[in-house]
Amino acid sequence: MKSLYIDRIMQMLLPNPDIRDKGKIATEFIYTHGNIQPMCDFLVNHFFKVLSNRDYAWANELTVKTAFLTLLYNDNLYIMDSETEIDRHYTDLTMIIRPDKRHFEIFDILIEFKYVSLSDAKLTGDTARDMDQTELDKRDVLKKSLSEASYQAKQYSDSLQKNILNYV
Repeated sequence: MKSLYIDRIMQMLLPNPDIRDKGKIATEFIYTHGNIQPMCDFLVNHFFKVLSNRDYAWANELTVKTAFLTLLYNDNLYIMDSETEIDRHYTDLTMIIRPDKRHFEIFDILIEFKYVSLSDAKLTGDTARDMDQTELDKRDVLKKSLSEASYQAKQYSDSLQKNILNYV
């Protein structure tokens, strides 16, 4: 059911099959190289462009997670889990390679999402839109959020690796 629901969201937001295919290709960089940047670029350049300014008023971490899940969901290769409990904490998204797919050269994936609102970043929508990623990355609030996410992901990853046999 999840797969059908996610496919429907993808078709609604990205009706052009060529663009959807580019999104799927971008996800392959995560699976095979551990590189999330092509997918982030795709989301910024295609996925989030379909949202209106009014949509952004209600955006939060779940909005971002849903966008990622829409592209990343692959229950043929992965055991997909949102909010996995690990040592009394919860990961935002885990994608553990299915035992029968471990022969493929792909990565287990753990993503910790952080959402920074424009007001927290002390930016307007127009100002943020005119900035490139390098400029945005220099903002203290973004550096702090990225540092927190990296720290949490490392902790979750370490715990998950210790317990992987119980998980899979």
